[in-house]
Amino acid sequence: MMRGPFHAAITGIGLVTSAGLTTDETWASVLEGRPTASPDPALAGLPVELSCRASEFDGDAALGRRTAWRLDRCTQMAIAAGRAAVVDAGLDPDDWHGPRVGTILGTAFGGIGTWEREHRKLLELGASRISPLTVPMSLTNMMAGRLATDLKARGPSFVTSSACASGATAVGTARELLRSGACDIVLAGGSESSLVHSVVAAFAKAGALSQYKDDPSKASRPFDIERDGFVIAEASAVLVLERPEHARARGARTYAYVSGYGASADAGHETRPDPEGQGAERAVRAALEDADLSPADVTHVNAHGTSTPLNDMAEGRMIRRVLGGHPVTSSVKGVTGHSLGAAGAVEAAITALSLKHQTVPMTAGLTHQDPAVDLDIVAAASRPVAMEAALSNSFGFGGQNAVLVLTRP
Repeated sequence: MMRGPFHAAITGIGLVTSAGLTTDETWASVLEGRPTASPDPALAGLPVELSCRASEFDGDAALGRRTAWRLDRCTQMAIAAGRAAVVDAGLDPDDWHGPRVGTILGTAFGGIGTWEREHRKLLELGASRISPLTVPMSLTNMMAGRLATDLKARGPSFVTSSACASGATAVGTARELLRSGACDIVLAGGSESSLVHSVVAAFAKAGALSQYKDDPSKASRPFDIERDGFVIAEASAVLVLERPEHARARGARTYAYVSGYGASADAGHETRPDPEGQGAERAVRAALEDADLSPADVTHVNAHGTSTPLNDMAEGRMIRRVLGGHPVTSSVKGVTGHSLGAAGAVEAAITALSLKHQTVPMTAGLTHQDPAVDLDIVAAASRPVAMEAALSNSFGFGGQNAVLVLTRP
């Protein structure tokens, strides 16, 4: 028996990024193509000192010092984004039925900032100086657990971790909880704050980070012929997803629908993508089939677009092969940098806003498009585009791919 596509309604968005501490601020920065990469004093002395840090975010101010001091920064950001998303959706945790509300968040490193800080204490000051909160602050699952506690969401609560696909994996998984009937509402997204010496030094040693020092604003340049690596970032994004009938019953505004989800594994190299993007292609085709759409129905692709030579080439080839040259393509990482496990959630949120506003953001940093990437990539200025369906691509180390199809309500 054939079943039609399931549309999960996005009714609320909360963003905390280097481009802004609110959804409106981040969207405005992305539309204007304002790069946020800059020298990071906390990374001074490392081979790469650039980051896209959400430097204006203050956990004490956002959550209150009594709450914030018990939480790793990635969890602080997740709660701030989650609270904002719930307000944006017009929901009140005091009124909803908590057992029917889930919290699914993605991350790559979780509370590694706390872990590195406390490990330094252990080495320099001894075991007696370690915080008793080290484990609950560092555990990867805690951002979902603490968000659930903060918002009285007593349904399924866990973290997905598929490297840089984690946020998109969380959104796709949340949609499945809604489709199964297990939840009426799911708070889905991702959070990452891993701008610490061990992570940055390791990425630099692996050759993954941009070495462009002359002008930090040009360091993150997706699909540019001179791209040389990504700029590491921190961010959090939470989407309120609802069963469509639940959203309609309360008269909720819907930004967009999550109408399809596809996932796959390259089952190849641990860090390099398949050169032809074959695993990514399987995820795209699965997402389109899930949404009951054809490649011709896709007007816009929010690309993973990391600004690394191998990823951008593989993704570009895949998009051209599967979708042809007609989709209007962009990458927000020229503005936001690469927030790893949060990136897929940030970009799902931006894709939803693109559908709502019928506008494709520009790809900041793209000056000379790589001629081997034969796509219509938006550069120089954001572009009004009439669109009904868009893809949001996310790919991660381990060859893990996650693709979302978003449609206009």
